[in-house]
Amino acid sequence: MPNPHYRSTSYRKIHTKLPSGESTVHYERRKNNRAVCAICKKPLQGVKTNSLYKYSKTEKRPERIYGGHICHKCLETLIKQTLRGSS
Repeated sequence: MPNPHYRSTSYRKIHTKLPSGESTVHYERRKNNRAVCAICKKPLQGVKTNSLYKYSKTEKRPERIYGGHICHKCLETLIKQTLRGSS
């Protein structure tokens, strides 16, 4: 049975064969996926992926409206649509 802190799904199992011929299980932290746009699903630029606890709030995502959720192209079209629809 693994140690309790390895039973979480945030660790992935890696089956490794040792030089003696035995096979063991090594545990490795999962890597986060890239942040993607909520509309077009393209990867967002300027958004960090791993070890977010090391960065300050302003380094984690862009400081603009919908920053970290919608890419700049989709945001541009969204703003244009709302302005044209309101007039």
